[in-house]
Amino acid sequence: MAADGGVDDGSSLETPSWAVRIRRADRSIAGAGILLSPDRVLTCAHVVEDRSARYTAEFVGAAPGRAVPSVTAWVDGDAYVPNTRDADGDPSGDVALLRLERPRPAGEATLLYRLSAPGRAVQMYGFPHDHNGGIWFRAGIVGGCGRDGQVQLSPRSPGEFASPGCSGSGVMDTATGKVIGMLLSGIGDRHGNLFSFMSPAETIVRHLPRTGRWTRGRTAVDDRLRSTREDAAEALLDEPFAQRLADWLQNDGRQVKISLVPADDAVRAATLRRAITLADRELRTAASVNRASLDPPGTVPSAGGHDLAVDAAGLTSARIGERIAERMGLWQHPADPVAERIRAADVTLTLVVVGVDEAADPPALLDLLGTLRAKGSRLLLVFRTAGATYHRARHDLVVTPERERRARLVERLEEITGPLARTLSRRTAAVRGDGVRPADTDLVRAHAALAALRRARDGDTGPHQDLARYERLADRVAARMTTAIGTLDRLRERRAELDGRLRGYHVLHLDSVRGEEEDLALDALRVRAHELLQARPCDVRAAEAAVEAYTRRVDRGAPRGPDRGQDRGQDREQEQEQGQGGASAS
Repeated sequence: MAADGGVDDGSSLETPSWAVRIRRADRSIAGAGILLSPDRVLTCAHVVEDRSARYTAEFVGAAPGRAVPSVTAWVDGDAYVPNTRDADGDPSGDVALLRLERPRPAGEATLLYRLSAPGRAVQMYGFPHDHNGGIWFRAGIVGGCGRDGQVQLSPRSPGEFASPGCSGSGVMDTATGKVIGMLLSGIGDRHGNLFSFMSPAETIVRHLPRTGRWTRGRTAVDDRLRSTREDAAEALLDEPFAQRLADWLQNDGRQVKISLVPADDAVRAATLRRAITLADRELRTAASVNRASLDPPGTVPSAGGHDLAVDAAGLTSARIGERIAERMGLWQHPADPVAERIRAADVTLTLVVVGVDEAADPPALLDLLGTLRAKGSRLLLVFRTAGATYHRARHDLVVTPERERRARLVERLEEITGPLARTLSRRTAAVRGDGVRPADTDLVRAHAALAALRRARDGDTGPHQDLARYERLADRVAARMTTAIGTLDRLRERRAELDGRLRGYHVLHLDSVRGEEEDLALDALRVRAHELLQARPCDVRAAEAAVEAYTRRVDRGAPRGPDRGQDRGQDREQEQEQGQGGASAS
């Protein structure tokens, strides 16, 4: 164990000592596990589905070059939560703890760490088929999925997809070397997309509370921001506020949300605590969910809606920054100013700060929050009064960035409906691209979005513009149009190649038949190819066939002597075939 309570995981090229290969009684590989203590192994419930069975835990990284140590293991009493589906079909649970018959050295074990999830690069060590000795595979964290607090992973390459034998692998954060969760499963859809899923440390602790003794890092929610028994007993709920909070926590497209919760508004304060508690992976217990399910629809956020919730009252921006940096895993260079460490980091988080205007230095805190916003973090900021700090926050973190965001989106849509559309129109007029999707519908939608954004820019007081929806539209339309232009450009290049080839072969033919009788059939093939190449839009596929017919005939050489009539009959037959082919192709 390292001094900070963790473990020096070493180089990613090494086999981790905490990686466990789990075999069934028939010696087949059931999956993987994580050695959390000398006599406990964490794994997936579906890996050890038969709770009464004995399994073999093998420690592949414990003795390089020697026989792999193996120990009999079984499910540790009731430390087993099967993989189930909730009312919405979302997966839940799938965690289990095994007890070892004989303990392993303490230095081989690792700990779980609570870290923010978004954007992290991770790696796992599993035992897929054909790699029974174990292999590293990498992924990036995409974001939360479902209501249980599970997290979706995207494999770095198709070959690193989590296949059978990998379930139960420890998910190690590449930047810090800490194990932050456990791999659950991998699936592929009918479109060929590959996805993997993990349970973060907090979700594991919620399902198996005894794993808390082997988990490090402060919990995500400050004590004063957790729901109380009084909140539930008095059924305090501001329904519209609860719905707005749930929408934001489930990512309604707004990066920053600012709310007012006066100190004397008990109902609104209780509603805020309820949302923060339910959205936390570790605090969202079955009891709290069942109780909240009786509340109005749309007021219950999914677990994992935030990564950190801080009560700023009386705290300096530096102290709040350290809390954020700890949660983001920014332990390197602790002597550097916290704002600099956050600015240099590649990870983001979803942050709730309550009592921004009650912090020891609100202006400095707003500067720190501005840095987080600029890096892409999502922020829910709660104020007690609508004073100067509140208005500055709205101007600096919401109004001005939204105006700039809208301006960038307008500029992009103008590019799509202007130069990009004209380029596509010219390409479409030049060559015919079979299979290229017409852009008419996409351009109508882009023009409509542009008109709506211009009205908002010109002072329209209508409903809030869904910038995220328009950005997704712009991404989709631009991608399709760019792909179409690329396809048509390749066809234009092919047309130019064919035109050059036709000209070259014509010169070659003229040089070879000087002073001889004109070959009308061959000339007809050339004219046909020339007409197809000059047509607009050009059917490149038909032109290619026509050029091929002409050049093949030139390569064979024009016939001479008594066989001339026979060859002319063949020429007419080939010409008819090419004419039919050209007609069908066009």
